[in-house]
Amino acid sequence: MTRLMVTDISPDGVRVVVDWSKFVPGSSVFIPCVNTVKALEHFVEAGGVSRSDIAHRIRIEDGKYGVRVWRLK
Repeated sequence: MTRLMVTDISPDGVRVVVDWSKFVPGSSVFIPCVNTVKALEHFVEAGGVSRSDIAHRIRIEDGKYGVRVWRLK
C-alpha cells in the first residue's frame, strides 16, 4: 500500500497523519509501526525536514512499538 498523500506516513500500510504545522522545533511525535526504517524515510519526505534537523529513538510507548521523532531545528 502506498501513501495516499505526500504528507502522510504509512510505513506498515496504515495511514498516519501528522499535523505538520504543529511540528515545530522542540516538539516530538510518536509513530506506532514495525518498519521503523521506512517510517523515518516517509517522515523526512513528508515533513520536508532533513535528517540532521531531527533526532529519533526506537521505543515502546503505551505497549506499542514504534519510533519517536524530535525536531531539533
